[in-house]
Amino acid sequence: MDEARIVFEPFVDEAVRQFIVGGVDNFNIAATGISNWSPANFVLRADGGEVVGGLLAFAWGGWLQISHLWVAESRRAQGWGARLLAAAEAFARDHGCVGAALDTFSFQARPFYERHGYVVVGEMADFPPGHSRYFLQKRLD
Repeated sequence: MDEARIVFEPFVDEAVRQFIVGGVDNFNIAATGISNWSPANFVLRADGGEVVGGLLAFAWGGWLQISHLWVAESRRAQGWGARLLAAAEAFARDHGCVGAALDTFSFQARPFYERHGYVVVGEMADFPPGHSRYFLQKRLD
């Protein structure tokens, strides 16, 4: 067997990232027998096509996993975040998901998610120092 070494690479290229993510995904599929993975990304675009927000997620294992939801400052307080969230949840229901999960920091959007039916199921206190990271879920069934 060849020798190996650990190399610090703060910015890996897409092929390396896909290799690592694919390895985890393939392991999860082999361990569970569940292979129906679907990306669930929704982009908010201005009339000229400019990206002004979006939601990044995937559906797997009967759950929608939301990794990012962001709306540009100029578009906030206009309901776009709620509409992005609703679109992702509708996608999840259409794909047989029973719930949605996400995490947020105490200085981010916890009240927003709670207004939309999400409940805190876990907390990492003092991450980052002086703040908390919250894990939330919402049943969709």
